[in-house]
Amino acid sequence: MSELEKAFRKFATYGDTAATGNDMTCKNFSKLCKDCGVMDGKAVTSTDVDIVFNKVKTKGARTINFAEFQQSMKELCGKRFKSKSPEEALQAVYALIEGKDPANVGVTKATAVGGVERLTDTSKYTGSHKERFDESGKGKGLAGREEQTDNSGYVGAYKGSGSYDKTH
Repeated sequence: MSELEKAFRKFATYGDTAATGNDMTCKNFSKLCKDCGVMDGKAVTSTDVDIVFNKVKTKGARTINFAEFQQSMKELCGKRFKSKSPEEALQAVYALIEGKDPANVGVTKATAVGGVERLTDTSKYTGSHKERFDESGKGKGLAGREEQTDNSGYVGAYKGSGSYDKTH
């Protein structure tokens, strides 16, 4: 299997767990063109890529196979490299694609920024929020959230319960 076909299969299966790698959707074809630099935004735009995809695929189909992919590259190479001969332009486009993997640029990653550490440190909690956690920082669950009624005669949230006799 050539490097070009390996790249085709990687992009064909990208984002689709059920994909076999033999057929590529328009979305993945567009991603391949963008990630590999075939689509430059000036000579070859996303509209050009979509038009070529729909031109080479069989009528009624939603995907293209590797042979149709090669045909689409022949269509796009003339637009991308106007100064080169058709054969040189095709080789230049293949050189852009070979050995490339789908990029995960713009994918959200979980980060632990300094502010997150400060906000989730239970030892710094004050007031009623402090009551929801034990000394180790583990949450008490409902016992920490529910308001238990204290029928001892003292005012609610009074922490010095039972201390009157000791001080007077």
